[in-house]
Amino acid sequence: MSPTHTEVTPELSAPLDPCGRADHPDCGIRDVLDRIGDKWSVLVIVELASGRRRFRELQRAIDGISQRMLTLTVRRLERDGLVIRTVYPTVPARVDYRLSDTGTSLTHLVKALADWSLDHRPDITRSRARYDEANPDHDIR
Repeated sequence: MSPTHTEVTPELSAPLDPCGRADHPDCGIRDVLDRIGDKWSVLVIVELASGRRRFRELQRAIDGISQRMLTLTVRRLERDGLVIRTVYPTVPARVDYRLSDTGTSLTHLVKALADWSLDHRPDITRSRARYDEANPDHDIR
């Protein structure tokens, strides 16, 4: 490469940007998995799988989530069409959340993941302990 060459040629840069190309099916998958793979989104979906919830009910049910994070999470899920937000014309306004049909279709997958997590938690805990013992100076958490 010459000292004056400062641009990447289009032929070389194309493989680094797969989105928008028919031969890269992972483009859409990444975007969706970023949402439904988010820890808070999964927990909101798990809670709403049991039925409608008001904001405070969700916040109490999801240990450790801040008001701001819950607000962002339900808004993102609503934007993606997984959650339906209903505002009732009362004073004060009453708002609740429920899964849309698309969100409901996701619950069996989330439940399977939750069940798998519960089934394998002891194995993962033992594995972590073995790793930590064999690698005392690591900073992986």
